[in-house]
Amino acid sequence: MATRKVTLSLDSGALEFAERAAKAHGISVSSWLSKAARREAVRTGYTPQKPEPAVAESDEAELTAAEKDLRAQG
Repeated sequence: MATRKVTLSLDSGALEFAERAAKAHGISVSSWLSKAARREAVRTGYTPQKPEPAVAESDEAELTAAEKDLRAQG
């Protein structure tokens, strides 16, 4: 999956939470935030609009993983 560099602003509490969660999962904060954003999008019913074929395959795998994670969490 292609990555883009962006600048985000988080309050200090959210950043600390993300840092601790990422560390606990053994991944970078960027990776953890990306996964958290996808999980939240799936949870709130977001579905992508006609993505590029290569992106669609990657997104489908990510969405499937996010849905699996949500089901496992109950």
